[in-house]
Amino acid sequence: MKKSENERTDPNQAVTAEIEVANSETISSEVAFGGTYNYSNAASETDDWVKLISRLAKPQGKVDVVLDSDTYNEIDDQFALAYLIKKERRLNLKAIHAAPFVNQRSRSPQEGVEKSYLEIHKVLELMGRDDLKAITYQGSGAFLPSETEPVRSAAAENLVRLAQGYSSENQLYVVAIGAITNVASALLLDPGIKDKIVVVWLGGNAHDWYQNAEFNLSQDVAAARIIFGSRVPLVQLPCMGVVSAFTTSGPELEYWLRGKNALCDYLVDVTTTQALEDGGLPTWTRTIWDVTAVAWLLDEHFMQERFTPSPIPEYDHYYAFSRTRHPIRYVYHINRDALFADLFRTLTA
Repeated sequence: MKKSENERTDPNQAVTAEIEVANSETISSEVAFGGTYNYSNAASETDDWVKLISRLAKPQGKVDVVLDSDTYNEIDDQFALAYLIKKERRLNLKAIHAAPFVNQRSRSPQEGVEKSYLEIHKVLELMGRDDLKAITYQGSGAFLPSETEPVRSAAAENLVRLAQGYSSENQLYVVAIGAITNVASALLLDPGIKDKIVVVWLGGNAHDWYQNAEFNLSQDVAAARIIFGSRVPLVQLPCMGVVSAFTTSGPELEYWLRGKNALCDYLVDVTTTQALEDGGLPTWTRTIWDVTAVAWLLDEHFMQERFTPSPIPEYDHYYAFSRTRHPIRYVYHINRDALFADLFRTLTA
């Protein structure tokens, strides 16, 4: 296999993964957050991977979902939240968790999570779903200080509590569309929940992209390394190089959403405002990133995907790779038109 240009060759810079094959008795694999897994033989490693792959099968029927969202950061979160709520025949929303972020709209993680919490409430009010405020929780007010220290929050503790009621046969799906701090903190608080949840994360860039300085991942690299290294069943929807193709424009939004309901008008107005504030030209298009993570739970025709070894996000904003790593499910193409048709139909119903 041809090496990625970002693949590490210096053992002092890369996380190593070594397999003793002399007698096929021992496999030791160092994971991203510093732990070591030891297996009695190669067969048990294979069995673990088979189980992991089976747990990453597309869900059938109605499933329970937690949404973890930096909702005030960008308008795609509001689209995703509304889309998920309106898909109640397939998705049973168990909790909404506000996530931290820092950019021009938030001076600190604490401010970001507070603004996201309030924005979730605003979307719920526009949808006439005040009942869902009771299952909305504030998340971490800081990013992880290290790969071994969780940040306690109402959201992280609620995820642990919820997950404990599930199993590998009856899984809780966690759709994360911001920095993965809350989910990583929950895994640190109770590592056993990895056997009860599936994480669907919009984070990182495509594995063949020239760098990995993606917003959701780069804000909390420690948390990302925990997610990619913990062996929790993981679906990755990369941003640049994959989901970046999921764009819409002002005229398209005006045609399909304007005047349909209060929520749709709000989505059109905020999308247009943010596009122009962020330097958009009169011909702007905007990526509605987060909808794709919700869509993964709904229809296999919305995207193409494959299994691939879990990458290792490094602190210099590149990936390292090893073919001995456990598998994740990796989305590599979005069927843009099919998904937008379903999104617009759902929001205006």
